[in-house]
Amino acid sequence: MALIEKENGITVLRPAGSQTPPRTWRSWFIGRPLATADAPHQTIGKLVGLAVFASDALSSTAYATQEILFILAVAGTASFGYAFPISVAIVALMAIVTISYEQTIHAYPNGGGAYIVSRDNLGELPAQVAGAALLTDYILTVSVSVSSGVAQITSAYPALFEHRVAIAVIMVMLIMLINLRGVKESGITFAIPTYFFLLMMFLTVGIGFFRYLTGSLGAVPNPPELELHGMAQPVTLFLLLHAFSSGTAALTGIEAVSNGIPAFKEPRSHNAGVTLIWMASILGTLFLGITFLTGQIGGIPSETETIISQLGRTIFEGRGFFYLAMIAATAVILIMAANTAFADFPRLSALMAGDGFLPRQFTYRGSRLVYSRGIIALAIIASLLIVVFQASVSALIPLYAIGVFLSFTLSQSGMARRWWRSGHLAANQTVSEHGSTLHYDSQWKLKMVINGFGAVCTAIVMLVFAVTKFRDGAYVVILLIPFLVFIFWSIHNHYRHLAKRLSLRNFRGAPPRHPRHRVILLVGGVHQGTLAALRYASLLSDDITAIHVSTNPEESERVYRDWEWWGNGVRMVILDSPYRLLLEPLLSYIDQIDACRQPNEIITVVVPHFVPRHWWHNLLHTQTTFWLRMVLLFRPGIVITEVPYQIE
Repeated sequence: MALIEKENGITVLRPAGSQTPPRTWRSWFIGRPLATADAPHQTIGKLVGLAVFASDALSSTAYATQEILFILAVAGTASFGYAFPISVAIVALMAIVTISYEQTIHAYPNGGGAYIVSRDNLGELPAQVAGAALLTDYILTVSVSVSSGVAQITSAYPALFEHRVAIAVIMVMLIMLINLRGVKESGITFAIPTYFFLLMMFLTVGIGFFRYLTGSLGAVPNPPELELHGMAQPVTLFLLLHAFSSGTAALTGIEAVSNGIPAFKEPRSHNAGVTLIWMASILGTLFLGITFLTGQIGGIPSETETIISQLGRTIFEGRGFFYLAMIAATAVILIMAANTAFADFPRLSALMAGDGFLPRQFTYRGSRLVYSRGIIALAIIASLLIVVFQASVSALIPLYAIGVFLSFTLSQSGMARRWWRSGHLAANQTVSEHGSTLHYDSQWKLKMVINGFGAVCTAIVMLVFAVTKFRDGAYVVILLIPFLVFIFWSIHNHYRHLAKRLSLRNFRGAPPRHPRHRVILLVGGVHQGTLAALRYASLLSDDITAIHVSTNPEESERVYRDWEWWGNGVRMVILDSPYRLLLEPLLSYIDQIDACRQPNEIITVVVPHFVPRHWWHNLLHTQTTFWLRMVLLFRPGIVITEVPYQIE
């Protein structure tokens, strides 16, 4: 045991060693607890990082093309020729966003998500808007990715279509369980399906291009019917912008790497930057390849069979082994894509909770060094969305990308202002901020232009998305984000008020000891537990009043006789309750005592409580203390004390 003597004479004891957590049922599910010192060993490299943070972005290749075609379908199959030019424009936007975020990664080596960048450069309100947008995006990422993965499964096995919601919820719970085991273990677990998906997609696209160049590709056999509601509409600029906004779902997940920099091994910024470039290159290549080949085979967007399924059975000429392998890989990566949100949502919620804008519980790490409360909260909310929208990707997509592009815009705007501030510093001047250290950068103008251009592009896309998808459901997110910001500020104001009330600054010391301490002892019956509570009450004060609420005159008479024998002369007040109410007469009596209470007087309500051998035995007994505490919690000068009596 270490002994520390401080200058003011206070002695601090620090016992040597630490207690090892016991093995429980949770250890079997999520693994043995990890010590805080193990945190540096839980980091990941580039290859595993690609699986953890890029699965969301890479998986979007499975549905982004289909979402473009769904919008163009209202103009008939002739409009499908616009899908590839739209995809080229989306990939160009992707390159701009990637370059912008690559700068963010190196500027914020401890994690440069939109929340931190906005907080340091734009202020608290834009930071909370970015936080609300990102949290919404992560929740929708889980719902959309898992629902899309289940859609791939039901495309191959139509009999499972009626059970898609239950399958999706089970998948979310499975991903939650894997993530509770820790970042490193979940990354290794997801690396295999991620790279299997990449292998199968490059194989599919490669064979598809080979057959296209050799003239043997052909069209989709037995394509699903094109669902047209009414007459075909003409191709308009609004329709093209609508399709473009739907296809920008391919960009979701681009920001994930910049949010998760602390998870990478050193040098963190370098490894995260390389991973981001890898991810964007793979994503752009697959997205363009799938869109081009879909146009060549005449793919039809449908709720019953996905574009990926049509592409696979055309290229592999049926539903053979390679088709099933591709569908399995796509379904798994879509479901595993939710892991990106499970990696970033808890980190962001912990940051916001640390700043006082979310409940403090989100800052606590679980036994496996992950923010387990954030993981569980994400799984529950995403599952509710899946149930409400019946695991429909098309119904969820309109809610999806507007939050993504809002966070893109705020992040890039914040970075542009950061470079402007950097350019106005002296050569040897540094400014310490919450998320990074700002110093003069000789290339600040070029970097400011890059991030500024990225902010303009993403802002335009966000506005296009808001207008074109407004009636489809984007209005929900437009209303939801301000509501979430209001909640964040309400939580923050509560913590600020609480900190102000608890602060020792300008505190002149505790008030004098209470000259009088009045104790009210609740007596339901006279037994050993009651006498233990009476002994405790005697330690507090000589002014003790035993209270018994009488609902049965015969029982009350027996209690009074027993109290005369065992009560040590303590006075008893019997409150008649002809309507068999328990709390109301008691609270009325406490109100009378409280009304006569002196300024320096405190009232303590002592409640005997016997503790049974098994916890579930508590369900067989009234929880008087709980209800009293709920009623009297906000009453100043009244304390409720529970005196347990263990039953062997």
